[in-house]
Amino acid sequence: MWAAGLVLVLLGAWEAVSQLGLVDELILPAPTAVASALVDDFDLLGPDLWTTTVEALAGLLAATVVGAAIAIAMHLWTPARKTLHPLVVGSQALPIPVLAAPLVLLLGFGLAPKVVIIALVCFFPIVVTTLDALRNVDADTLKLLRTMDATRWQAFRFAELPAAAPAALSGAKIAVAVSVIGAVFAEYAGSDSGLGHLILQAIPQLQTARAYAAVVILAALAVVLFYLLAAAERWLNPRTGGTPS
Repeated sequence: MWAAGLVLVLLGAWEAVSQLGLVDELILPAPTAVASALVDDFDLLGPDLWTTTVEALAGLLAATVVGAAIAIAMHLWTPARKTLHPLVVGSQALPIPVLAAPLVLLLGFGLAPKVVIIALVCFFPIVVTTLDALRNVDADTLKLLRTMDATRWQAFRFAELPAAAPAALSGAKIAVAVSVIGAVFAEYAGSDSGLGHLILQAIPQLQTARAYAAVVILAALAVVLFYLLAAAERWLNPRTGGTPS
């Protein structure tokens, strides 16, 4: 309710600014114009929404798998941690828009380069949260397993891995918002569909309301994906408030 109220206040102020002509409508169209574009241009927005959703989910899945694998390798093998940790941190300084063009030239204009770009944007929080969870498993639990002659693999399987799974999803919750941004970057680099491609085409055509409508849909997509991952996290970890079915 509070969030909805705040949104309504902001939309009201935005509408007033537009109606008073304080800002050119080609720069900032009124919310009513954006709403009209959502309805009138849905035949364009709908298919592009599906394309961007598939790209974001595929990239997020790849980031989760690769990020979790890197975190596990860094946890289990000290040389891997010393080697990969600075590279993982340094990867966040890579200019994704600059890398996008070579990836498109290398992998083509299909789904593959977009998945790689989104995964590069998303995997860092997954690595960090998963590694922290693996390193912060209850010491008494590990001690109990050692007294029962558990092997290193058994300790990892029965104590550390279950603790890391919800943390990996927590990292994915952080990454899900930027996965949508990554999809837009990827589509800017080279694409014939998707909401990023639609925005890139709409602005030079002076279809600003259509571009803002695409942004609204991108925001809604990020919110939906976030809450879906939150539900999955609660399912895996009932102590956070959910119960497994």
